[in-house]
Amino acid sequence: MFKKTLLGAAIIAVSAIGVAQAQVKVGFLGGFTGPIESLAPPILAGAQLAIKQVNEQGGVLDGQTIELLSADTTCTEASAAINSADRLINTENVTAIVGALCSGATIASANNVGVPAGVLMVSPASTSPAISEIADNDLVFRTTPSDSYQGEVLAKLLLSKGIEDVVVTYVNNDYGQGLASAFTTAYTAGGGNVAANDAHEDGKADYRSELGGLASHGVDNLVVLAYADTSGQTILRQAYESGNFTQYIGADGMVGDGLVRAVGADVLEGMIATRPGTPDIPGAGMYAEAATAEGMDPNAVFAGQAYDAAFLIALAIEKNGSADREGLNKALREVASPPGVVIMPGEWEKAIALIKEGQDINYEGASGSQDFDELGNVPGIIEEMVVTDGAFTTVGLIAD
Repeated sequence: MFKKTLLGAAIIAVSAIGVAQAQVKVGFLGGFTGPIESLAPPILAGAQLAIKQVNEQGGVLDGQTIELLSADTTCTEASAAINSADRLINTENVTAIVGALCSGATIASANNVGVPAGVLMVSPASTSPAISEIADNDLVFRTTPSDSYQGEVLAKLLLSKGIEDVVVTYVNNDYGQGLASAFTTAYTAGGGNVAANDAHEDGKADYRSELGGLASHGVDNLVVLAYADTSGQTILRQAYESGNFTQYIGADGMVGDGLVRAVGADVLEGMIATRPGTPDIPGAGMYAEAATAEGMDPNAVFAGQAYDAAFLIALAIEKNGSADREGLNKALREVASPPGVVIMPGEWEKAIALIKEGQDINYEGASGSQDFDELGNVPGIIEEMVVTDGAFTTVGLIAD
């Protein structure tokens, strides 16, 4: 009887191992509370769409499905980012991570948890130039261009419109500091005048003092480099109430129709902004069609980049031949760059067939080329946005 019990236990144990091996875990670090809470769900949906397509077309590693586990960083609290990364990496034992979203969260989670654990991280939304300075052992990548490029594009865009004097307020963190530095450097180099360039703390209820200081320079053009759900929203509302500014300008953290609804369509009509964009390529159209079929907004900020990050991680796992963390970064570079057969969004079955045949593949994604440079950055595509009839609309694309 005792031997039968042991045999039964062994069978159960083997079965349990088989179940565990039938699923590969991938993490998603998002700012579901805090300053981008209205932007985070569509970004997660982009990653979920990629994983759904992979699982529906046979999964990875001969039939294993991918489970996408999410955790909240709050965007701005380093301790929350570290704790969430620790849970995903050391408790859930994820193979890789999509994220984080906010730059400070990516830096904190990578430095304290991800890099020491040898975990590949691919952010769809961390744009700070400081991301490139992480001593990451080639483990931290992003599918969105650096703000060193976005800031330059925004500067050139304003100057091309004859806007030659601005005051700037930026959120006092890695994102705001990096973007403001890139913008002001390019703007002044191009002949523009930055009358004030002041940091502000996120999450305050009152920015009237800061706005008074900015208004004292007598400049009508207010550049707000912050977040749509917290300081950026409050600053725009109180700036309008002050009556001191006539032109509002922002960047990717401000691009969300929730901001327009909160502040007022009439107030923000004509607001200028930039964000990482989606080029007019076949992959973008294929993603848009699939996203629309799922009831998603294909134009949601960073959603296409999140799709690419998740799809690339799945391709890297397949290329690596296992759910092990080791070697995954090398596999990521191999599937993301030429030479190789081009793989578009949704073409999972085609991709795994080619990988099994030993052929090279080159993923061209929803948000453009994913040819990572030596620092894990991708080429830049920036969209010019304007608030028109109560919504942010794309005016055009600006590329390298």
